[in-house]
Amino acid sequence: MALSICVAPVGDDWLVRASGVADDSVYTGGGKAETAARDLAVRVAREGRSAELKIYLRDGSLAGTFHYPSQAREPVGAEAC
Repeated sequence: MALSICVAPVGDDWLVRASGVADDSVYTGGGKAETAARDLAVRVAREGRSAELKIYLRDGSLAGTFHYPSQAREPVGAEAC
């Protein structure tokens, strides 16, 4: 199952929330929040789990949905042992 990540406004700040992660992150700028969310999605995909990132605008409308497929690979050589 893909990790669901959301960037949304909260008051004057921006929230990054990921399913299954206990703590949300709050950023003072939308660009900072988006960068952090994209970095998380890339890290999760590299670890072998897909991620879906949804970014919302201040008016509550969905700006975009981005998919990060799992980049898992089969173990090779000594890694397989």
